Amino acid sequence: MRRLALFVVRRRWWVIGLALIALPASALYGGGVHGKLSPGGFVDPGAESSRAAAAIAKEFPGSGQSDFVILVTAKRGTVDSPAVVAAGTALTQRLGRAHGVVSSFSYWSLGKLPPLRSRDQRQALVFASLRGTDDAKIKLAAELAPEFDADTKVVSTGVTGVAVVTSQLSDQAEKDLQKSDLLTGPFTFVALVFVFGSLAAALLPLGVALLAVLGTFVVLTVLAQLTTVSVFSLNLATGLGLGLAIDYSLFVVSRYREEFARGVSVPVAIGRSMQTAGRTVAFSAGTVAISLMALAIFPIPYLRSFAYAGVAVVALAAVSAIVVLPAVLAVLGSRVERFRVFKVREVTEGGAWRRQADRVMRHPVPYAVTISLVLILLAIPFFHLNLGLSDDRVGPKNMSSRVATDQYRAHFASREADALSVLVPGIDTKTDLKAIDRFATELASLPNVARVDALSGEYLVMNNKVVPVPPIPGVVQRFTPPPGQRGTYLSVVPDVEPLSKQGEQLVKDIRSAHAPFTFSVSGLSARLVDTRESVISRLPLALGLVAFATFVLLFLMTGSLLIPIKALVLNMLSLTATFGATVWIFQDGHLANLLHFTPTGTIDVFTPILMFCIAFGLSMDYEVFLLSRIKEEYDLERDNERAVSIGLQKTGRIVTAAALLLTIVFIGIATSEVALVKAFGVGLGIAVLVDAFLIRATLVPAFMRLAGRVNWWSPRWLRRWHLRFGIWENEPIALLDREFETSV
Repeated sequence: MRRLALFVVRRRWWVIGLALIALPASALYGGGVHGKLSPGGFVDPGAESSRAAAAIAKEFPGSGQSDFVILVTAKRGTVDSPAVVAAGTALTQRLGRAHGVVSSFSYWSLGKLPPLRSRDQRQALVFASLRGTDDAKIKLAAELAPEFDADTKVVSTGVTGVAVVTSQLSDQAEKDLQKSDLLTGPFTFVALVFVFGSLAAALLPLGVALLAVLGTFVVLTVLAQLTTVSVFSLNLATGLGLGLAIDYSLFVVSRYREEFARGVSVPVAIGRSMQTAGRTVAFSAGTVAISLMALAIFPIPYLRSFAYAGVAVVALAAVSAIVVLPAVLAVLGSRVERFRVFKVREVTEGGAWRRQADRVMRHPVPYAVTISLVLILLAIPFFHLNLGLSDDRVGPKNMSSRVATDQYRAHFASREADALSVLVPGIDTKTDLKAIDRFATELASLPNVARVDALSGEYLVMNNKVVPVPPIPGVVQRFTPPPGQRGTYLSVVPDVEPLSKQGEQLVKDIRSAHAPFTFSVSGLSARLVDTRESVISRLPLALGLVAFATFVLLFLMTGSLLIPIKALVLNMLSLTATFGATVWIFQDGHLANLLHFTPTGTIDVFTPILMFCIAFGLSMDYEVFLLSRIKEEYDLERDNERAVSIGLQKTGRIVTAAALLLTIVFIGIATSEVALVKAFGVGLGIAVLVDAFLIRATLVPAFMRLAGRVNWWSPRWLRRWHLRFGIWENEPIALLDREFETSV
C-alpha cells in the first residue's frame, strides 16, 4: 500500500486527469445501460419448468396464452350481446394480425367457453401467444399494450399478462431509480456537510460515488452483450455505490485529517492514511465482494446480475477511494477545509464513543444479554417465513396491468392465464389418443383443477365431477404437433391463486400422477416450486463459502481464531433480526398502509439471499473498520480493554455517520412503488442501523470485554504463520515518511 501511495502522490495530476476523462466516457458508453439490460431472468434455465416451457414454446408456438391477455368489459348488456360479440371477435382477429403475435383466441373464437367469461357475464378474455425469447416478448408486449388498451362505445379493454406485467414493473423500477437519486442526492450532501464540516470535503464522497456508479454501468453494458443481466441490478449499483463511496471516503479523509492535524506535511499525511485506512478499505472491499460473489453460485440470472453489479461497484468504489481520492487530497492539501461551515472536533481521548465503550465494558453481561434478547425477539417472525414469487401485486395499485389482473382475479372462477402446461414428448398423438384421454381425466380429478384442455378434448370439473367435452377445432389445434413430429401437451387450468400453497401442491400432485409415458410440468406454479428448490439447494454452499472466506480474511487481519467466530455469530444474529423485521412488515403486512404496498403473505424467494449477501458484506465492512483500529491499538500496548475503548472512540463517529448516510440511500430505494424493491430498501436500512448501533456499539465491546486476552488467541504455529503472511494495520514507521517528504 505504501508503494501505491507513493505512486499516487507523485502522479496525482495524471490520476486526476484520467479520472476526469473516464467520467464523461463512462457516462456516454454506460448511460444507456437500462435499455440493454433484461427485465426478466427470474428462472433457472436448467429447472424442469424452464426446460418444459422452452420445449413447448418451440414445438407449439401458439401455446403461450398468458403472454398477452386482454380483459374486455361490455359497456352495456353482457359479452353475449350482438354488438359486444362483434367487437370481441374483431379485437381477437386484429390481435392475431399484429406484428410478433403467433396466434390469438378468445371467449368468442372458442365457441363461448364459460370459463373465459366472468361470473356476472360482463367481462371476457382474449389471449395471444408472442414470438421470441422472454426478453423479446416483454419488449413486444410493451409496444402492443397501448394499442389494445382502449375505451370504445361498446367495450373497454385492459391489458395484462406475464409479459405486460414484467414490462411495466421494469419501467416503474427505472422511474423509481431516478426518483430515488433525485431524492437522496440533496439529503446525502447535506448530511455529508454535517459530517465533514466543509463543502469541499463533502463533495469528495460524491465524486468517488460517481466514478464507481458510472464505471459499473460500463461493466454491466459490456456484460449485457455476453449474458443476461437483470435491470433491477441497477438499484443495487447506485445504492451500494453511493453508500460504499461514503464509507470508504469517510475512513480515508478522516484518517488524513487526523494525520494532518499532527503537523505533518500533506504527502506524509496521505502516506500514513494509505498505510492504515487505505489498507483497511482494500481489505473491507474484499470482504464485501466475497459476500456478493456468493450470488454467482445460483443458476438464476437475476441473482447473478447482483453479483456482477455488486462486485463491480465495490471494486470501483475501493479503487476510487484509494487511488483517485488520495490524488485529489494531494492537490487540495489544507484546502480540503475550504468553504467550512463549522469545525469538526476530532476527539482522540475521551468523547461519547469512548464513554459508551467504557460503560458497556463495566457491565458487559447485562448489555450482552439485553441486546441479544432484543435481537432474538426481532428474529421470531423469521421462523414462519413463507417464500414465494412476485406477481402483479408488487406493482402500484394504479399500474394498468395490475388493475386488469385484479379484476380478472376477482370476477373469474378460474385462472385461465395461469394454466399449467404438461409436456408429453415423444408420444404418437394418433395411436395414443386414449392414453391422453385417461391422463387428462386423471389430471382433471385432482384438487384445485377447474379444467383440463388436451388434444382429446376438454375436461370440465363440475360439482367435483369430471365432464368430458368433445374437442373444439380451435382448441385442438393448439395441442397438435407440427407435421411429421411427435408429442403433445395438456393445459391444466387451476381455480386457485397460482403463487400460493395450493398452487404449489397442485404442481406436486400433477408430478406425482401416474401415466404410461414421461412428462414434465411448466407454468407459474411450477416455476415457484422449481425456483425455491434451486435457491434452497444451493443456499448451504453459498453460506458456507461466505463464512469460510470471511473467517480466513478476518484471521489474516487479526491473527485470532476467536474474533472471526465472534464476528460471524454476531452478524448472523443481526441478520436474523433483520429478516424477522422484514417478514413482520412485508409478509405479515403490519405496515402495509404506511409503506403503501399490498401484502401477499409471502416474501419473494430472492429477497432473503440478496439481503443476506449485501447486509453481511456491509456488516463486515463496519467490522473491519472497527477491528482494524482496535488491532492497531492492541499491537501498541497489548491492553485489550484500552484497545477496544480507543478503537470504538476513533471509529464510532465514522461508522455511525456512514450508517446514517447509507440509511438515507436505502430510504431512497424504499420509496420505490415496486414492493420487491421497497422490501429491499427497508430491510437493508434496518440491517445497517441494527449493525451500527446494537452490534458495533454494544455487543462487540461487551463480548470483547468478556473474552479478554483470549480474543487474540491462536496456536503458536498459526501465530508464526500470521506474522509472516498476515495483514494488519500498524502505525507507519516515521523513517519511511522521508519518501513522501521527497515525493512532492
